[in-house]
Amino acid sequence: MFDLKSFFKSSSTCCRLISLLSTRTATMANFLASIFGTELDKVNCSFYFKIGACRHGDRCSRKHVKPSYSQTILMPNLYQNPAYDPKNRMNPSQLQNHFDAFYEDIWCELCKYGELEELVVCDNNNDHLIGNVYARFKYEESAQKACDELNSRWYAARPIYCELSPVTDFREACCRLNSGEGCVRGGFCNFIHRKNPSEELDRDLTLSTKKWLKERGRDEKSASRSPTPEPTRRRY
Repeated sequence: MFDLKSFFKSSSTCCRLISLLSTRTATMANFLASIFGTELDKVNCSFYFKIGACRHGDRCSRKHVKPSYSQTILMPNLYQNPAYDPKNRMNPSQLQNHFDAFYEDIWCELCKYGELEELVVCDNNNDHLIGNVYARFKYEESAQKACDELNSRWYAARPIYCELSPVTDFREACCRLNSGEGCVRGGFCNFIHRKNPSEELDRDLTLSTKKWLKERGRDEKSASRSPTPEPTRRRY
C-alpha cells in the first residue's frame, strides 16, 4: 500500500538535501572564482594570468588559460634591445634614442587599430620576457583587429607574432622594486621591468594623441576616421 505520509517526508528530505548541495556547490564555485589566477589556484598558472608569460612555458604544470577576448595584446620578443648584444658599443644616450625611435614607431602604428591606452615594453633579459611588448586598447574590438592583422606583418625584417593577453592591470604585472631601490634579480626578474621612453617623447605622444582624438571628434567605432598620429621626429 502506498504510504503518502512517508512519500512527503522523503520528498522533503530530498529537497533539503538538494538545497544543501546547491548551496555547497555555489560556495565552492565562488571560492574557485575568488582564487582563480592567484597562488592559491593549483590548476591555473598565476604568473601567466598576471603577466601573460611564464618561465616554464609549455612545460608548466599549471594551465595557461588564453583569453578569448581582451583589451590587451602581447607581441613577444618584438624589441631587439642592443644593450643585450655582446657587440654593442652604444652609450646610454644612444641606447635611449634607439628605444625612443622604436617606442614612437610602435605607438603610432598601433593607433591605426584604435585608441591606445597603454604601451609597455619589457626591459627584462630572461627568455620569456625579453623584448616583449604589451599594448592595451580602450576597446576589445581594437585589440582583436590589431592581433589579427599584426600576425601577417613584419617589423625590422622579422615576423611579428601577436596574441591576446590576460593582463589588464600592469601594476600587478610590473616589478614594484624596479622603480624604487632596485630589484636584486635585475633583468632576470619574473615580473616586468618596464622600459620607459624619454620624458620628452612621452609628453609629445600624449599631446599628439589627444590632438588626434579631438580632431577625430567621434567614437572610434565610427566608420569614418581621421589619420592616426604621425611620428613627431626622427630618432634614428
